[in-house]
Amino acid sequence: MAGADATVEAQVAEFRKDFETLRAEIAKMIVGHTEIVDGVLVCLFAGGHALLEGVPGLGKTLLIRTLSQALSLDFSRIQFTPDLMPADIIGTNLIAEDPATGRRGFQFQKGPLFSQMVLADEINRATPKTQSALLEAMQEQSVTAGGTHYRLEPPFFVMATQNPIEQEGTYPLPEAQLDRFFYKLIVGYGGRDDLKLILDRTTSGERPQIRPVMDGARIVACQQLVKRVVIAPHVVDYVVRLVLATHPNGAFATPSVNKYVRWGSSPRGAQALTLAAKIHAMLDGRYNVSFDDVKRAVLPAMRHRLLLNFEGEAEGLSTDVVLNDVLASVRTQESAAA
Repeated sequence: MAGADATVEAQVAEFRKDFETLRAEIAKMIVGHTEIVDGVLVCLFAGGHALLEGVPGLGKTLLIRTLSQALSLDFSRIQFTPDLMPADIIGTNLIAEDPATGRRGFQFQKGPLFSQMVLADEINRATPKTQSALLEAMQEQSVTAGGTHYRLEPPFFVMATQNPIEQEGTYPLPEAQLDRFFYKLIVGYGGRDDLKLILDRTTSGERPQIRPVMDGARIVACQQLVKRVVIAPHVVDYVVRLVLATHPNGAFATPSVNKYVRWGSSPRGAQALTLAAKIHAMLDGRYNVSFDDVKRAVLPAMRHRLLLNFEGEAEGLSTDVVLNDVLASVRTQESAAA
């Protein structure tokens, strides 16, 4: 038993070391935004996908490009536009000639979705038909084209960006597709020192070299390790009550949810909370999940899974306000017992 504990401790320590090394490598290119970088890495090691929202020029594209370099993974960037078609990202069948026989036939030409790290840039500028082409890939890590099923090489990670301004000519993501994203991260402006450092790095002619620190096999192994982290029944119950508290008119709904929310979180929200909490536990050197680990994941894991009603939108509320109220209202089992 002691030997097993030592093995677990070694695995957790190795995961922390890999995470911190990867974070440090990204910091060579990305100034500030520590919470955003950590959130993207949590999505990666949880096997999920990330949606980043922020104004242009904040380094969203640079972040995933740097991440792909540090991970030695195939990277592709798709610029979403209103005229982009599903075949442009999935691929299409083309007529090809066999050089040996001279016969012609259809051959599938893979699109940019067949990569390990995919940047869906300004995803809300494409039509819903094209947006939905991502659904199967994000959920099943596979693509079906022309009746043929193609598996995507693991690890498969999608990071989508959207612009909160210039909403003319955009197509808001459907709730079903938003639910496929593990985290929604809000990218804000950096501070005074961050901006000075950005200028130093980008206008001096020197460009940091990003070295690969992990490969795909190691990432998949980390994703399997995350799932084995222990979460006690009373912590699971806390996760369940947090999610149920977002359901209006439910047994655990808070007054703010009943007043401002039309639809609450799906079960995927509970899954995201649990996996993210497991990663936070390991980063803290533990192999078991605490209440605080869960709380740290609530906003990014659930802010895109709540749909406000007319009153909530009319008052200009954000889902973060509602979720903070849920966090304050839903007590852990320990405090409830007290």
